[in-house]
Parts: sequence; structure tokens; C-alpha cells
Amino acid sequence: MDRRNFLQGALALGCSAAAHPLMTTVTLAGTQGGKPLGENRLIVMVLRGAMDGLDVVQPRGEALYAGMRPTLAQIPGIDLNGFFSLHAGLSGLMPLWHAGELAFVQATATPYRNKRSHFEGQDLLEAGTGMDVSLAAIKDGWLNRMLQVVPGLVAETAYAIGRDAVPMLEGPAPVRNWAPETRIKLSPQAQLLLEAAYEQDPLFHAAAMEAMEIAGDAGLALDVQGKVKGGPKLNEIGRLTKFAASRLREDTRIAAFSLSGWDTHKGQARALPRALVNLQDAILQLRDGLGPEVWSKTTLLAMTEFGRTARENGTGGTDHGTGGMMIAAGGAVNGRQILGKWPGLADADMFDQRDLMPTSDVRAWAALAMQDMFGLERGMLETVVFPGLQMSGEKGLIL
Repeated sequence: MDRRNFLQGALALGCSAAAHPLMTTVTLAGTQGGKPLGENRLIVMVLRGAMDGLDVVQPRGEALYAGMRPTLAQIPGIDLNGFFSLHAGLSGLMPLWHAGELAFVQATATPYRNKRSHFEGQDLLEAGTGMDVSLAAIKDGWLNRMLQVVPGLVAETAYAIGRDAVPMLEGPAPVRNWAPETRIKLSPQAQLLLEAAYEQDPLFHAAAMEAMEIAGDAGLALDVQGKVKGGPKLNEIGRLTKFAASRLREDTRIAAFSLSGWDTHKGQARALPRALVNLQDAILQLRDGLGPEVWSKTTLLAMTEFGRTARENGTGGTDHGTGGMMIAAGGAVNGRQILGKWPGLADADMFDQRDLMPTSDVRAWAALAMQDMFGLERGMLETVVFPGLQMSGEKGLIL
């Protein structure tokens, strides 16, 4: 392996949000002076790894649920409406629920079926297309396509925050970059070795120094608390949400986050709460950072590439599934409700007799938010922003 291939591999490891649960990405966009999108804000979080919606919002009123999850169903939840209960890992969001600022959509998914590949599922989610379109031919994401049909955008009003861009905001509409400080702790010997290897090549020396800052490896300890040369400790999510909130209080109107860590093949009772705490912290920090006035005009949508199997596996986890769940939060959300048609968990009601059957298209809920918040026409949403989408009756998400 030559040094260029090594460097490319190191950068790929450090920059891929899907590959590393400690890496995350936020992208923001807006318009000069807050026009023409008005005062409303839309925040989209991609929860990479396939969040188990059946554990986050548990169908306790479904007679078959407990038998399908002999371990996971034993963990108490928080009652929401007599049928569904909320995972205790999101207990800090209950004040939002009671205030009507939190809602959930069960049994929703993209058109992706059968293969259950994280990367294909994420690609389709962020491209915003159907299965009849070649992803290789798609050069932009659905949020960027939305921005392309909105006049008056300027370069200073779109930002990528994190190590790489969120694909749903990639495309011709302008996006700039901002990255939080992240450090790798290397032994002095390892650092000297890498510096010496690149010393005679100024271009790759600079790139190697960057790679050492952002790439993790089995023998290297990532300082996830973000110590910055004696400065205060701020966690990664805290820095990202603080910056995002500061932009959203001004001209920015669109923000897109990428949070990893949702792949729970085993030990889900231990792994899922950690991811939920990160999500809860991000939502609450955004609410606090935005302040009551801006939060009242904000809709946050958290979506994942697909759901997980209805039945718990032999290692206390769940495998890749189909129907998933979307979380909606914000002062503009018509909250304290669980949207979407519940399909049931009988074998005949499930997809392939193993997964929650999707009863709505997650793209339709995002399109509904854009329609209600920014006044985009249905025809534009169904043909340009989400090619091939049919908005068929979804309603009640936005106040």
C-alpha cells in the first residue's frame, strides 16, 4: 500500500458518518434576510444505523408484542396514549409531549425493500427518490432540490457542519462547511513516524496531519470530549447544536444533522439507550439554543433508513427490517399524537412475515412539512423534490 492509498483510507475512516458512530454531520441552509422561506425553520436528522421504532415507541397494546420480544418487552416504558409507550431513554422529551411539541409516525419507510443494506437504505433516504430511479444517476439530495426551486439563495446562507456533507443537501444550491474541533491522542512515537513519512511531501504532509486529527484506529484513542488545547470540555453534539442554533436564530432556515449509533443487532437494551440520550440531548439543546420564539416556528424531523425486525433475535437485539418510525418535534408540530396507520404484528400483517409493514412513505411526511411551512406546491414536491412521490392523505403533522 502506498502512502496515497493509506491516506485516502485514513480520511475515509475519519470522515464517514456511517462508518464511525462518533462522527456526525450537520448541514444548514437558508436565505438572505430570511426570504423567501419566511420565518419557519426545518431541521432534519438522519439516524444512521436503522433505529428500532418498535422499541422507541412500543405498541404495548398489541397482544403479540410481548411474545415477540421476551427480553426487550420486559423493560418498562412511559405510557403515551394507552396503546403506545415511550422508551425511558427519551423520558426527558415528555415535557415536549405534554406541551404538544412532540409527535411520532409509526410504520413509515422509504420505498426501499428486501435488501436491507444500511448504505443503500441511507442513499435512497437522502436521494429522496423511488426504487425506479438509479441512485448512480442522482447528483443531488432532496433538501438541495428544494432549495433549487426557492429563489434568492446566497452562498453565505448554507453551511455543512461536521466532517462531511449530508447527501440530502448536496447539489447545485450553495453549501459552505464548518467543522468542530476533534483530536486524536497519539503516542509520541506514532506521531513522529507519520510526520517523518510525509516530511518530504508538503501536500501530503498537510493532509496527513489533518488525517491524524480526525481518523480513528484500533490503537488510537479518540478524544470524544473534544479537549481543545486546555479549553473547556464540550461534547460533539453540544458543539454542533450550539452552532446550528446560532445560525437558525439568524438567516438560516434549513438544517440537516446526521447521528450514528442506531445499529442494534445485539445487546439492544444497553446500546439503544445511549443513542436515545444523544438524540434527546440534541433536541433539547436545540430547543434551548433557539429560544421560545424561534422554537415556536421550528419543525424537527428525525428519520432513519429502515426499521428493524419485529421479533427479537437470540442475542437480545434486532436485525435489519423494513417499516420504521419518524420523530417530529418543535413548536410548529401538531404534537401529542402518534400518526400513521398501525398495521398490526400478525404474520399476515407484516412485511415478509418478519418486519413491520410500512403504511406510509416517510418522504410524504417531509413533503407535508415543506408544504405547510414553506408553501411549496404539491406538484413541485411530487415531481421535483421527491420524484415519483404520491402524497396520499398524510395530514395533521404541522399546526
